[in-house]
Amino acid sequence: MGHHHHGHSHDHGHGHHHHADADGTNTRRLSIVLGLTALYMVAEAVGGLLSHSLALVADAGHMLSDVAALGLSLFALWISRRPPTPTRSYGYHRTEILAALANAATLIGISVWVVIEAVRRIHEPPDVAGRLVMLIAAGGFVINVLGMLVLSGGREANLNIRGAWLHVATDALGNIGTVAAGAAVAYLGWRWADPAASVAIALLVCWSAWSLLTESLDVLMEGTPSGIDAEAVRTALAAIDGVAAVHDLHIWSITSGRVAMSAHVAVDGSRPDRDVLPDLCAELRESFHITHVTLQLESECAAAEALHA
Repeated sequence: MGHHHHGHSHDHGHGHHHHADADGTNTRRLSIVLGLTALYMVAEAVGGLLSHSLALVADAGHMLSDVAALGLSLFALWISRRPPTPTRSYGYHRTEILAALANAATLIGISVWVVIEAVRRIHEPPDVAGRLVMLIAAGGFVINVLGMLVLSGGREANLNIRGAWLHVATDALGNIGTVAAGAAVAYLGWRWADPAASVAIALLVCWSAWSLLTESLDVLMEGTPSGIDAEAVRTALAAIDGVAAVHDLHIWSITSGRVAMSAHVAVDGSRPDRDVLPDLCAELRESFHITHVTLQLESECAAAEALHA
């Protein structure tokens, strides 16, 4: 009996154009960082094997997780541009979230392996070529700082870019730890410093993975996006002239940064539906920046029947 109205038909062209621009820039950013990281990862892995340094191998593992993260982010950006199909009505935006989830899981796996290997090594630390370790790790640090600069522009808006930036940032911290470990081995003869640094790096990796994991799970569980108070939305809508009550209110993310909402709005009949609707949509857009809106208006008698049924 109510009117169905989609509040986002009019801003579609504008919204998409803006997203396409941002996606193009983000794709370029990610590609540059991916190339740099992949090259350096190989150097670090080889260096780690040559210098017997677990810290370098851990660092390379961290960089591998970066390469995977960046690769997945690029894949997700590419996929999320594919237009929606009738069977995938939201398009492919969720792929991005699945990519973030897969990343987080891989990262935690690598960390666990490094910790196990480090515990084994602390008992009998191998002879580590400390100066070589310092050199290689310092090079990695420079690469990662460059990567952070390239990515810093896009990280506010996009969970994907933020994930990539986080990876590169924790990588840079890991490099500092590795440089310190190399120095401790070379100049102080502390052979345990190498496995100890690798454990510290593994914990860093876990920490960055955890936030990625919780955020991506939140989107997949249709959680109300952080920063939006569902009760405040309900109160604001209920305060609009002609509205009796708001029920079945759902707010969720299609992917990070794209918020959708649906609700049933019981109207009291004091104003025509076609006047109430624009007010509702304007309130959501202006106060909460929610533009993907589906509202069902129903008269109070229908709502009452629905409640008693």
